[in-house]
Parts: sequence; C-alpha cells; structure tokens
Amino acid sequence: MNRELAQTVREGAGGRCEYCRIPQSTLPLPFQIDHIVAEKHGGQTVPGNLALACPHCNRYKGPNIAGLDPNSRQLVRLFHPRTDLWTEHFEFEGPRILGRTAIGRATVHVLAMNTDDLLLLRLELLKKEEVFLRKICRETLRKGLPQSGPQWRGQSQPANRA
Repeated sequence: MNRELAQTVREGAGGRCEYCRIPQSTLPLPFQIDHIVAEKHGGQTVPGNLALACPHCNRYKGPNIAGLDPNSRQLVRLFHPRTDLWTEHFEFEGPRILGRTAIGRATVHVLAMNTDDLLLLRLELLKKEEVFLRKICRETLRKGLPQSGPQWRGQSQPANRA
C-alpha cells in the first residue's frame, strides 16, 4: 500500500479507530490500516475497503468478515466502516460499547471491544472529557459569553419555548 493511500485512510478516520472509536493519540502503538474485507476473501487495497484500526481491534478482527450475534446465534456480517453508520450499530453506555443491531453485537463480540483494559482506557477518556467540558463551561461563564450548547460536538441547544 502506498503512503498516499494510507494517509487518505488516516485522515478520513479523524485520528480514531473506526471500530471502537479510541483516539490514536491515547495509545503508544501506531494504528494500522485494516482491509475491511481481507485480501484472502477477495478484498482489494482501495479506499472503500480500508479502515484505520487500533492494534486491539485489528488483532481481534483479523481476516474475519462475519460473526455470531450473541442474542440470536445467527451468523451476520461484521460492521463495515465504509458502508455502515457507526451510531446505527453501536452506542456507548459509559465506557462500554453496546451493539444496537445484530451486526453491532457480532462486531462487539468478535473484536472484544469491552475488555477490561479498553474499559479502563475509555473511563479515563471520559473523565478527561468531563474535566475539559467543565473548564470550557467555566471559561464561558467567566467571559460572559452566551451559552448556546456544546456546538463543538455538532449539537445545539433547543430553543426556549414560551
């Protein structure tokens, strides 16, 4: 794989694992470019088949393209970062990632997304984010700026209804 293609994948991922959403900046090991559909299954080295993966997710995913949904015991395909919407298949409950669909549940299971070490890491990230958000709120109040909600996250505060 050439550097330009790898850089395109890294930039498109926004510095996060495209499976578990851990920021690359939090781990000492470099993230890897994953073939979503492994080459051994006919997957090509093209942007639509490549994803940025943390070492943990990449190791557990391996060449897998499917897994068993723990609820139904049915074989289902794994999450595909290029064609699936993360929030459709997963949600956070504190530091834990929950599968919202059969695809999400199978992916959480196969990639072992809730091991103790990952839960501890996500818990630390949540604590740091909470401190950061409190700091931003204090600065906003101190400067007397109108509080319009956490826009840095793409959310807006509902309008007051009288």
